[in-house]
Amino acid sequence: MARCLALVALLVLGLAAAPAAAAAADAPFVVAHKKVSLSRPKPGVERVAVSLDLYNQGSATAYDVSINDDSWPTEAFELVTGEKSKTLERLDPGATASHTFVLETKTQGRFQGSPAIITYRVPTKTALQEAYSTPIFPLDILAERPPEKKFEWAKRLVAKYGSLVSVVSFVGLFIYLVASPSKSGSKASKKRR
Repeated sequence: MARCLALVALLVLGLAAAPAAAAAADAPFVVAHKKVSLSRPKPGVERVAVSLDLYNQGSATAYDVSINDDSWPTEAFELVTGEKSKTLERLDPGATASHTFVLETKTQGRFQGSPAIITYRVPTKTALQEAYSTPIFPLDILAERPPEKKFEWAKRLVAKYGSLVSVVSFVGLFIYLVASPSKSGSKASKKRR
C-alpha cells in the first residue's frame, strides 16, 4: 500500500512538473561570446577591438535585449568608435547579432576584463533575464613583444609537412619516369621510317 501511494505521489509530481518543463523549453536561451584583438597604430598607443556575438539558442524570441560591457575603466581606456552598450528590440530563435567597439589606451599594464552583461525580457516572466558573455584572457597592454621573425610560418610548414611533401614528390617522380616514353625508343622508331 505504501509503495502504491509513493508511485501515485511521484506520478502527480511528474504531471505537475511537466507544464513547467514545457514552459522552460519554450524560452529564449541567449549565449554571448566576447572576443578582443589588439593592434598598435603607432608607438606608445594600443587599440583594443571588442566584439560581442549574441546567439539565441532557445525556441522563443528574446525582447528588449540589452548588451552592456562596462568592464573597461575610463582611466585606462578611451572609446574611439562605437558604444560600450547597445539595445536590440528582439532576438528571434536561431538568430545572431553582433556588437563591436574600439578602445584606445596609452597606459601600460595587465588588464583582466570581466564578462559583458546581457539582459532580455521574456513575455512569460515578469523579471528581466540575465546572461553573461564569455570572459577574455588577461591582456598585456603595451607589453614588449619580440619582433616576429620573417618566414617563421615557412619554418613551421616545413617542420610539419616537409617529410610528406618529399615522399609525395618521390612517388610522383617515379610515376612520371615509368609512364613517360623513353627518348631512345622514340629515336629508333624515327630511324625505321
